[in-house]
Amino acid sequence: MIVTRFAPSPTGYLHIGGLRTAIFSYFWAKKNNGKFLLRIEDTDRSRHNEDAVGGILKAFEWVGIKSDEEIVYQSERTEIYKKYIDQLLETGRAYKCYMSKEELDQLREEQTARKERPKYDGRYRNFTGVPPIGIEPVIRIKSPESGNIIVKDLVKGDVVFSVEDNLDDFIIARADGMPTYNFVVAVDDAVMGVTDVIRGDDHLSNTPKQIVVYEALNFKLPNFYHVPMIHNSEGKKLSKRDGATDVLQYREYGYLPDALLNFLLRLGWSYGDKELFSREEMINLFDPSGINKSASIFSIEKLNWINGEKIKNLSRDEIANLLNINSSQIIDLVKDRCSTLKDLEREFLKIENRPENYDEASLKKHYRDDNKKLLNIFYKKIKDIDHDFISLADSFAKVLEDEKVGMAKLAQPLRIAIVGIAQSPSVVDLISILGRDEVISRIEIFFEKVK
Repeated sequence: MIVTRFAPSPTGYLHIGGLRTAIFSYFWAKKNNGKFLLRIEDTDRSRHNEDAVGGILKAFEWVGIKSDEEIVYQSERTEIYKKYIDQLLETGRAYKCYMSKEELDQLREEQTARKERPKYDGRYRNFTGVPPIGIEPVIRIKSPESGNIIVKDLVKGDVVFSVEDNLDDFIIARADGMPTYNFVVAVDDAVMGVTDVIRGDDHLSNTPKQIVVYEALNFKLPNFYHVPMIHNSEGKKLSKRDGATDVLQYREYGYLPDALLNFLLRLGWSYGDKELFSREEMINLFDPSGINKSASIFSIEKLNWINGEKIKNLSRDEIANLLNINSSQIIDLVKDRCSTLKDLEREFLKIENRPENYDEASLKKHYRDDNKKLLNIFYKKIKDIDHDFISLADSFAKVLEDEKVGMAKLAQPLRIAIVGIAQSPSVVDLISILGRDEVISRIEIFFEKVK
């Protein structure tokens, strides 16, 4: 069975880079009828943020992703880690290191002076003497002393790490007994049965250390997929300004969950030229072997396009429910013009509510003497018509025909009168939806306010 996981540290919000690796893991597990697990890596209590944990869970709930088993918290698994540390000590694959801070500082100074990479020199690796008094030891694992560690990465190919350049006998438990990151990650992935680790390539340099732990404990290695980062349009690390913000902020901006997932799925992965995916297609078509080897470029324009396409496919009632507004024909009139729900809500309210003021630039350009004359003619015509038999659209067309003018001459001042600005959907559709009495009322208020 394919088992994947997402393992955030609760030090801040869940950003879109984290969500992307989560959905890659989620879709891959679902495609294979496997399991997707969520693990909160909260052993660093000094940086722990309980609000961040809540934010991560809320973001998952919003996008419709959940763990297939109870959420695992590393802070509750200390006995498990202690068991495996003791096992390594008993088998001679780990040892207690009594090196003092002063000794470590001196070693680093000497190595730096020789222009060597600072690393632990293994002085307590085979220590059998009397432990120094007053030193609480750390626990170090015995890493290979030479050769290479090869990470068989299924995105990047084989990545070779020289032991001399990248490894030493690294610490797996601090002096206070708290296990370290690379140790607990490897133990958790193995104990939880994770078969496929999909994560950002900023973790690639940690993988050799985790492989050392796997091999020392005779654990089976998982498949590794290290996903390149998301960059901005300049090829630099994504910042908050570029879009690396709290996933839940995208909900506030008016994006649909499926649109954000669709966007992130295509950000570094492709399926031919296909751009739009249903949730079912996201699961059935995704394969991590298709993840690009190079960094992806974040494009808000692409996200807006995808979101706009998803909005078009929503029914009037679905949109009304999402925005808590009346389910009216106005929604159908404006939804194809909007890229976010916020845009849609703004356009809806602009038509639904009578304008409180009128755009000065629109008035200056489109409400001159000839426009005033045409709007008055139209107003008098719809006041006089028997609206049960003659439509507002017919009245609008009749004025244009009688006065021998182009549509814009009447459409623009009429738009200003009924929505406050010269930009809007089809004015004929607008007046048809609003109805005779409402259009008359809005024109009368406009005449009163704009002399």
